[in-house]
Amino acid sequence: MSDERVTIGTADDGTPVGMPVVQLLTGRGFITGKSGSGKSNTASVVVEELLEAGYPVLIVDTDGEYYGLKEEYELLHAGADEECDIQVGPEHAEKVAELALDQNVPTILDVSGYLDEDAADELLRETARHLFAKEKKLKKPFLLVVEEVHEYIPEGGGMDETGRMLIKIGKRGRKHGLGIVGISQRPADVKKDFITQANWLVWHRLTWDNDTKVVGRIVGGEYGERVAELDAGEAFLQTDWTDGEVRRVQFKRKRTFDAGATPGLEDFERPELKSVSDGLVGDLQSISEDQQRERERVAELERELAQRDRRIDQLERELESARDVSEAARQMADALSGEGTIEPAQATLPEATMDDELERLRSENTALEAEIEELRGRLEGPQGTDERAPETSADGDGADGERRDETGGPNAEAVGIAAEIEAASRRSLCGETETWAVIEVLADREGATASEVGGEVSAPFQHVWTLLMELRGCSCVERGSDGIYTLSPAARELVLESADPLSA
Repeated sequence: MSDERVTIGTADDGTPVGMPVVQLLTGRGFITGKSGSGKSNTASVVVEELLEAGYPVLIVDTDGEYYGLKEEYELLHAGADEECDIQVGPEHAEKVAELALDQNVPTILDVSGYLDEDAADELLRETARHLFAKEKKLKKPFLLVVEEVHEYIPEGGGMDETGRMLIKIGKRGRKHGLGIVGISQRPADVKKDFITQANWLVWHRLTWDNDTKVVGRIVGGEYGERVAELDAGEAFLQTDWTDGEVRRVQFKRKRTFDAGATPGLEDFERPELKSVSDGLVGDLQSISEDQQRERERVAELERELAQRDRRIDQLERELESARDVSEAARQMADALSGEGTIEPAQATLPEATMDDELERLRSENTALEAEIEELRGRLEGPQGTDERAPETSADGDGADGERRDETGGPNAEAVGIAAEIEAASRRSLCGETETWAVIEVLADREGATASEVGGEVSAPFQHVWTLLMELRGCSCVERGSDGIYTLSPAARELVLESADPLSA
């Protein structure tokens, strides 16, 4: 691969212009030009040449214009539209990355059809995150193509977690084999750190002053003036492997259907597209089906919970009424003492029976709420947040340097945490032994779901869940959006320093 090249166009003198495959796959590229200048065609040509040579890519398609590649190549078209091979959401991100990278499946991640922009953003962010994580181990040359990159990494602030993930790939992906090329019609709107880090740049026609000034600053003053004169398909090509030499190149036309062309009056004919294997689609479909089953289960549980809540309200009203009757009977009995008393017991409803039923319903509701929360945690999935351990000083203490007193024993804060854990234990359905076992599992595993904890300590799920809820309430335990429970840093330190957190 080190010497392999692909031809992308011709120079002024008619000689073919080639680009090294390894630089395309692992480098950082930037393609820009105003609408109609040929930038998307250039990106498609690069992708076609890589596919022709047998190298998979993943394309983030923001306008639904890359499906034409399926006219000649077998790609997985994943997105929200019915025209896609499979409808996907953020929960499919890891599988999409696995298919593209591990199984060499060229992929179009079509984010153009999502009504919920946050879902599309999360899908891209999580897919990019999984690609980066996998490449740290695989170190396999692979290219991520991102259309309308200014929407994710804008100049002048406003960049979210997705943008930061793409910047991270731009800065650190190359050493792992993961390349990225960003495409935009407005270079002035793209974060300059991304553009200046690119080792190959393609400048198609630009006419807006702010954009041509970017060309002048990065390429050179004369090119800032000449870039407005380029014809469609022409561009200035600047690459590191030619020592920054700038060449005027006429890029060749893409071979496949141009789905991004401006519609005309002529009849639109969608080409016959190659389909992917049922097995690949089936892997992703099974994730969708599992998600749907869990959503239906959540809805079913919520309906059952609402019915039980109504029954609890009814019983509480009846119980209150019964107690009012009992109190009235007692007062009447006192008033008529000596004149034929009325026994309070004769005037009461079966309070004990209602109390028992209330307790049973409340206990069952607790279990239902626990199952609902567990399912919701799985449905929400990870949010891509970075959780970092607290900073430590040189002597190993916490960031405040005051975790322990001069004698080496636990300080007031540690004792307070132990008291909070003990109080949470009393409020929950867990005894002290079960509480210590739960705390120990969370410390050993550095996080687990409620079901996993219950399996480890051999305690009823309902007991474990009530304890975890109480520990969350006193900030001794934290729950991530993925349903993973972890000890707070202070509680973890207490566990590591004491044989029994309840005895501190």
